[in-house]
Amino acid sequence: MNVYSDSSHTALKYLKDTEVNIENVLLMTGDFNIRDSLWDSAFPFHSSVSNDLIIIADSFNLSLSTPNNPCPTRYSDTAGEANSVINLMFLCCRSHELDCHSIHPGNHLSSDHAPLSIDISIIDEVIQSSKLTIHPKSDQESVFVKEVILSFKSLDTSVINDSNELESIINQLGAIIDQAWRKNAKKSRISKHSKQWWTDDCSQALNNYRASRSLENWKNIKRSFFDEKIQEITNKRKGPWELMNWINRHKLPATKAIKHNDSPCLSPESLWNALHITFNTALYHQVDLNILSEIDSKPTSQWFPFSREEFKQAISKCNNSSAQDPTNFLGII
Repeated sequence: MNVYSDSSHTALKYLKDTEVNIENVLLMTGDFNIRDSLWDSAFPFHSSVSNDLIIIADSFNLSLSTPNNPCPTRYSDTAGEANSVINLMFLCCRSHELDCHSIHPGNHLSSDHAPLSIDISIIDEVIQSSKLTIHPKSDQESVFVKEVILSFKSLDTSVINDSNELESIINQLGAIIDQAWRKNAKKSRISKHSKQWWTDDCSQALNNYRASRSLENWKNIKRSFFDEKIQEITNKRKGPWELMNWINRHKLPATKAIKHNDSPCLSPESLWNALHITFNTALYHQVDLNILSEIDSKPTSQWFPFSREEFKQAISKCNNSSAQDPTNFLGII
């Protein structure tokens, strides 16, 4: 995280007074405009603002880094004004990879600040690009299940006298599943286009679509997967709220300013005036309720009854800014 805080310490005040939700910060560096004896041996005083900076860094699990070549980081071109240390670096606490940084006074060129640098080691990582998979409801899945069941039936579990024999049986069960899986699974390439609901029927529907350019069969294939998921959740006695991830932070939709008489309502007074005039204009007007008949009826699903306490437990997990739109929530019930 790169920080610039002016002489009024605006950035520090913001970080102190605002709950900043930034996770996994490895380092924080920048021009903090604070002189202090903690990091500048030529400066004999201690600033209370430095305490705020240390507390802010600690909230990100960062600690002050000591350069391996202590020297000024700002070089003054004003006669009589001493050079100073105001560019700092805070590193992740107790990190073996990040221990100290370097100051490069000879590389500040036309700038009055010397650059800081640190070496960050990057560990080689092998990213798996393929995996063994068995498509749901495929012939391979049926064969896999049958082979596992037959092998389980032939396994002798009549003598289990101690934990070692139990562990041996469990290892045999794992070996049976692993062997049947490797025998029937196919290697597939992992990509951003991989879908959990993809089956052999989907592949056939895709081929039909490419031949006919008709979306009807394709939509039915995808819809059947989600219908089965709904039925699965219903049979497991779960609440309808399990159908959607609605307890996380809710993204606010893009909005436009409300207009009244072609003028935007940008203040509470103008909004109230628009509501007042619109309400009085519509008051006592007859409404044709037949318009509701034009709305298509949605199929209903049967749910196990749930108690008020179960519902309260579900909504108690909500983030303060995650309230779901009532229309969306009631729509899935």
